[in-house]
Amino acid sequence: MSEENVVTYELEGDVALIGMNRPTKRNAMSPELTKLLLEYVLRAGQEAKCGILYGHGENFCAGLDLSWAAKTWADDRTARNPYSHRDDPREAIGRGNIPFIAALHGATLGGGLETACAAHVRVADETTFFGLPEGTRGIYIGGGGSVRIARVLGFSRMQDMMLTGRVLTPEEGERFGLVHYLVPKGQALAKAKELARRIVKNAPLANFAITNSLPRLQDMNYDDGLYFERIVGEYTRSPESIERLRQFLDKTAPRLKMPD
Repeated sequence: MSEENVVTYELEGDVALIGMNRPTKRNAMSPELTKLLLEYVLRAGQEAKCGILYGHGENFCAGLDLSWAAKTWADDRTARNPYSHRDDPREAIGRGNIPFIAALHGATLGGGLETACAAHVRVADETTFFGLPEGTRGIYIGGGGSVRIARVLGFSRMQDMMLTGRVLTPEEGERFGLVHYLVPKGQALAKAKELARRIVKNAPLANFAITNSLPRLQDMNYDDGLYFERIVGEYTRSPESIERLRQFLDKTAPRLKMPD
């Protein structure tokens, strides 16, 4: 497969679909894939209002391409981490211009789990399984998982997975907070599209505040967090906000109701 095809990109209205496309390698992350993934994530931030990450074939992403790592690290120890966190697509996913949804199936391991946890919403089908096999490989995670996965899963559960090689089922993933939605086999991408269609109806400025301000607030102390929240609240107030409030008062806006 040529380098330019290891990640696919398409637009469906205001939604960007970004697919990792090395199915025979379980979408393992090579330097070429990582570079293209960053390029398309940044492109989506300019062209779309929401992005979806998914994997072609039978898996989302099995993590680092170990055949590349074994060869490259043996030849050149300085090649261990060619990207700083600022050049990593996961940073662009987590703190970019638009929300991202990860549609998961099959292997979601190591760097694949790091990528999934960079997304703001995660949907998994019943074939998904989660693991952090770095300990058994004699390596350590390098895609921000020490921060992102630990915050989503809790560092104690993360330690267990890394030390013992424990693999989580989709049901455990949902119970432990890795997954927001669990769907039947083959339906993760469809569910992600459904959620994306909801998200793009929000005010873009509100979506940006939710995806960029809320995570940063978790790093602040109580008083600073409340102060920052007020600043963000003022920042997001706009003519669109007033119009949406009027629609609610005029009863032309959708009302919340008990789920079916």
